[in-house]
Amino acid sequence: MNPHHSLDVGRVTQEGVTEVRREEAVIKAGALQNAIFNSANFSSIATDAKGVIQIFNVGAERMLGYLAAEVMNTITPAEISDPQELITRAGALSAEFHTPITPGFEALVFKASRGIEDIYELTYIRKDGSRFPAVVSVTALRDIDKVIIGYLLIGTDNTARKQVEAEQQKLDQRLRDQQFYTRSLIESNIDALMTTDPAGIITDVNKQMEALTGCTRDELIGAPFKSYFTDPARAEAGIKLVLSDKKVTDYELTACARDGKKTVVSYNATTFYDRDRTLQGVFAAARDVTERKRFEQALQETNVEMESAKSAAEKANLAKSDFLSGMSHELRSPLNAILGFAQLMATATPAPSDSQKESITQILQAGWHLLKLINEILDLSVVESGKVSLSLEPVALSEVLSECQAMMEAQAQERGILMTFPQFEQSSFVWADQTRLKQIVINLLSNAIKYNESKGQVNVTYALGSSDRVRISFQDTGAGLPPDKLAQLFQPFNRLGQEAGSVAGTGIGLVVTKQLVELMGGVLGVDSTVGKGSVFWVELRSTPAPELKAITREEVVPKLASEPVDAPVKTLLYIEDNPANMKLVERLIDRRTDMALLKAVDGSAGIALARSALPDLILMDINLPGISGIDALKALREDVATAHIPVVALSANAMARDIEVGRQLGFFRYLTKPIVVEELMSTLDLALDWAQKNPGSPKPTDGSQT
Repeated sequence: MNPHHSLDVGRVTQEGVTEVRREEAVIKAGALQNAIFNSANFSSIATDAKGVIQIFNVGAERMLGYLAAEVMNTITPAEISDPQELITRAGALSAEFHTPITPGFEALVFKASRGIEDIYELTYIRKDGSRFPAVVSVTALRDIDKVIIGYLLIGTDNTARKQVEAEQQKLDQRLRDQQFYTRSLIESNIDALMTTDPAGIITDVNKQMEALTGCTRDELIGAPFKSYFTDPARAEAGIKLVLSDKKVTDYELTACARDGKKTVVSYNATTFYDRDRTLQGVFAAARDVTERKRFEQALQETNVEMESAKSAAEKANLAKSDFLSGMSHELRSPLNAILGFAQLMATATPAPSDSQKESITQILQAGWHLLKLINEILDLSVVESGKVSLSLEPVALSEVLSECQAMMEAQAQERGILMTFPQFEQSSFVWADQTRLKQIVINLLSNAIKYNESKGQVNVTYALGSSDRVRISFQDTGAGLPPDKLAQLFQPFNRLGQEAGSVAGTGIGLVVTKQLVELMGGVLGVDSTVGKGSVFWVELRSTPAPELKAITREEVVPKLASEPVDAPVKTLLYIEDNPANMKLVERLIDRRTDMALLKAVDGSAGIALARSALPDLILMDINLPGISGIDALKALREDVATAHIPVVALSANAMARDIEVGRQLGFFRYLTKPIVVEELMSTLDLALDWAQKNPGSPKPTDGSQT
């Protein structure tokens, strides 16, 4: 074989391998370029030398909303950029390079055209008009002769970084604001504030500490805390005590200023830490208590006298209560005999003579007056002691005035007094205690009749005032009162010169009336003109009527259909002293074919009825006359016959503590007024269901069912 021929074959083989490798590299480079240009994370825009877009990759489509076909050979990148920014950039480049630059595509590629690396921020405008910040890198594309044939603009969405920068700016500003705020708090504090390291060396102070010591902040920082007190050992012990107990309160020290002034301070301190819970030192506040110490010394000197006076007042108050209680008992016993026998004598057979009748009448009048005096004195005592229990709820004004009119009609007729009352075209409700409101109205009507002229008039009116108030006025045609007597009107036992007159009275009724009105959040006032009469008026808060929710046919039918035809009727006992609330529940129960209603108007009657009727369920008010609803519940739980009956509270006492107490006492549920019909009905169903599933089981008294 020819050796030259072998060499030629080898050379051809080697060149073939090299060519294959070169082709593979070209293919690989092309694939890499293709991957870059088609990356969705970067916008790659290539233009010709004049700036007309020639390449618009997938990333550019995604960021800008245009399809490549819409922009290629059509527009320049300047047309999708913020025009104002182009003007600004052109001006800046013109100044930098001392040559005029057009605010268009030239401004985008000027540096790149000069071979200068150029990366800048730019605002792109999407096809839909929305805008986003981008970071753009510009490169000039050159041919083999270094002639520019186009430009490549690679952009990334800068929105996230801009947001981070904006948030960081906000955080920085917030930090500066917080530091300023914290320092302002420290400096505005009335106490001398300071911080020390664990060794007791001062690290910071406020202006008050400077004033207390007479030293500047620079002088204080770095100095030992103990150096500024008359007893350095006690001051140092205070720091150690804080470090061991974590805090110290009311630790007294005497600060000594540079000029020798001594100030007694109350030292309160705690330890403080960095965010890693590493101990940094002690934060202390020293308050000037010099004047307080002087006051305490003066107070101690008079303390014995005050305690003695307090003891005397308590004894006097106790003696007053004992006296009133004893007086009531001691006076009622003989008074019962006096009035009883006087009435027997008045109705005896044969009838007493005219002179005897006159004497008996005097005895009865004096006896009834004495009884009224006893009752009013006791009533005043209860009101002044603050022991009056009020059940505030919506009260129908028309019902109260109607009942009081019937009660006072006979007294008015005896003197020939004509009473007129308002006609209510629509219901008017006030927020009050119904029993006490009747007492107020009766007292004002009684006064208007007693102090009126013979055959006079009493005109009762009502009107809606401002701020949801209702005013009830009682106008008489009596002699009226001059201003000096009006000022004494509400003084106990002051009858304004009527003591020797023919009209009986105690001078207590108006005092009690005024206090009852104020306890209900109202106002009692009077306007009087001598010779024309007086107008007493009461203002109370108006309130909406306790309304029933309209129950539709769709709501009623399923309820009736859910009960078996032969299901026994359940019995509900409602214990309530307010007629309006009783009527409301009565109407609600009338709608149910599965339930019958029993009624009681006080706690004692309710307990008796529960024991005799053994209802399936009890609904009970809390503020009842006689024994309260709470006492009634205790009595029912202690009786084996009634202990299993679930009791639902329905009360105007709606404070959180009232509800919690009710639950702890063992009410099945504690509902508050005004009544929510759906809530009441569902609660009754729950209680009946519980009673059916637990027949004869004692109702827990720990509130576990509430």
